[in-house]
Amino acid sequence: MAMLSRRGLLKTGAAGALLLGAAWWLRQPIDRLGKQALVAQAPLAPSMALVLPALLPVVLAGALPQEPQARAAALQRAAQSVGVAVSQLSASAQREVAELFALLALAPTRIAVARVTSPWPQASEAEVQRFLDAWRHSPLDLLRSGYQALHDLILGAWYADPSTWAGIGYPGPPQLNLT
Repeated sequence: MAMLSRRGLLKTGAAGALLLGAAWWLRQPIDRLGKQALVAQAPLAPSMALVLPALLPVVLAGALPQEPQARAAALQRAAQSVGVAVSQLSASAQREVAELFALLALAPTRIAVARVTSPWPQASEAEVQRFLDAWRHSPLDLLRSGYQALHDLILGAWYADPSTWAGIGYPGPPQLNLT
């Protein structure tokens, strides 16, 4: 991988700061607009509730049940687990996650940065997969970090749920006998 020049690094940093600043500034209207897409009873910011239902089936592909009702219940539990995981982060990490989801929820930045032209509720799994692959393999550290944050947050929350352990053959944490 080629090393960024000083000018390239400054341009990348400035572009990232502008995008995150715009997402932060516009997040209040987004959060109000995203309320109709809330996952029932999930402790999620509305911008997260708008984006997560599109991301979860793609990131958790192969781990979700096939039966439609079980799949829907698993996706709802996963969204709630992500909300709980975010609530356990430090205040600065929570702000960064909120900024990332606000950036993705805002239509102009969703299209420009994620290259997802459909609104999240209508985005196909193929379109979401292309977005994740592009960020995963991006030459920009900022986008690769965004992918890693989404990936780790979703998978960490998923496998923190004891109901998912049987699917990977994990019997649970060892029982300590302190007697």
